[in-house]
This record gives sequence, structure tokens and C-alpha cells, in this order.
Amino acid sequence: MSATLLDGKALGLRIEDSLVERVASLKSRGVEPHLAVVLAGDDAASHVYVRNKQRACERCGIKSTRIDLPSDVSQEELMQVVNELNSDDSIHGILVQSPTPPSTDELSITEAIDPSKDVDGFHPMNLGRLVMGQSDGLLPCTPAGVMAMIDDAGINLQGAKAVVIGRSRIVGMPLALMLAQKGIDATVTIAHSRTKDAAEICREADLVVAAIGRPTTVKADWIKPGATVIDVGINRINDESRESGSRLAGDVDPEAAQVAGYMTPVPGGVGPMTIAMLMTNTVRAAEMILE
Repeated sequence: MSATLLDGKALGLRIEDSLVERVASLKSRGVEPHLAVVLAGDDAASHVYVRNKQRACERCGIKSTRIDLPSDVSQEELMQVVNELNSDDSIHGILVQSPTPPSTDELSITEAIDPSKDVDGFHPMNLGRLVMGQSDGLLPCTPAGVMAMIDDAGINLQGAKAVVIGRSRIVGMPLALMLAQKGIDATVTIAHSRTKDAAEICREADLVVAAIGRPTTVKADWIKPGATVIDVGINRINDESRESGSRLAGDVDPEAAQVAGYMTPVPGGVGPMTIAMLMTNTVRAAEMILE
């Protein structure tokens, strides 16, 4: 048995294609969707992520503005930039690329973003709407991408047992809320570093989502035959057989594909969906102005 791979790259491109018409409709009504990305510091991975987001904006017809700040930027300076973007009516989406420099408080910066421009979906007001079962606003991008993949594959989770490994505010917690909401109706367990017998809990699950940032932690014998496995992790590990000396690995051992019914690849699974959902949120933020 070999799992059916859930192709996030292909689905992400289809979602972006569907946004082109919505962007054109907005422009015809005098609104040009506009995303501002703030990049502070010299983190190499962050620069790659931001370039990928800019390219996605180009594909969708979304205007993008990039604001580069030095790695020694102060909290006050970064907050001033956010406040200026909040006040700019031409900008519909604001994203401050994570991680921000150690001298800054990332949570305070997130809270300073206007909730109506919070295209990351991390502002307490947007997360609070999710707690209340309201999923028509700006949703956290990676969890929303996971839900889109599950829906596209036609996987019915009503009454299913789901395990989310990881409890971050970025992925684990909001995804657990989405899986449990009415209309999806999964029974959700959140596992984390203090969970006892995590492997045994996963073996009973119809859906396992790994979002812990530790390579190949979830083994094939953790997975119930035919279960759906979503691997959110993307870790760079040493591989001397490659010219670069490293390769990307997920949080799930690739051998799990021999047991699972559906599984996301790394790379090419959840990652592209996160960007597609960011584009969706940006367009949605622009649309809400006209409602």
C-alpha cells in the first residue's frame, strides 16, 4: 500500500488562478488589492519566503510592497512602520515576516496590526472569531491551507478521530479549532511535548497532523493503515550525498507513506498552500472594504 500524495503545489496554483478573477473584479470597482510585507534582519530563509510571496502576488495580480529593515531595528521603529501601514488606506494586508529580530517582541507587533489587515490571521481578534466558530474572516494561513487540502481530496472528517501534534498559536491550536468546528465535526486531540503515549494516540487516529518542527519524529508505526497524514514540518537536515550537503525533511518519516491512505509530501505539500491562503486573505481583506 502506498499513500495518495496531496499535491499542495498544484492546488495552491489552482487557488491562485481562482483569485485572478476576484482581483480583476476588485480593480474594476476601484480597489487594487495591496499586500505590504515587512522584513527585518538578514535571516536567509525569511528572504526566500518573502520572495516566494512576492512572486505569488505577481501571479494573482496583487500589488506588493516590501519594506526592508535592519537586523538591529528597535521595537519602537518596527511598531512605527506597522502604525504607518495601518493608516495607509491603499494597503489591505500587512505581514511582518517571522522571526523578527531578538530585540523585538513579535507578539506585541502582531497585536499592533489592524485586525482587518492581519492577513497572517494571528491577531487576537481574528483568532477569537475562530474560537466563536466564525470562519468567514482572515484565517491563519497554514491551518486554512491544510483544511483546503483535506476538502479538495474529498476526505470526510465527520466523527473522525484527529490528532494534531503541536499546540502553537500559528498552526496547532487554530487548526484544532477548525477541525472541530460545525460542518467538519472531527473529534480532536492535541498532542504536545508533555503528552504520554503520543504514538499510541496517533495509532487510533483517522487524521494525524504533525506540526512540531522536529524531523522524522512521527514514524510509520504511529499511523493507522489508511489514515490521512498531514506533515506541516519543514526542517533542513544534513545529507552528505547531496551537493548542498543538506536536504529538507518533514516531521513525519517518509516510510509512513507505506501505511497512510493520504499524505502530504515535503516539500510541495503544506508550504505552497500557506502562500495560497495568504493571497486569499489579502483578496478577502480588500473585498471586506466594499461590504
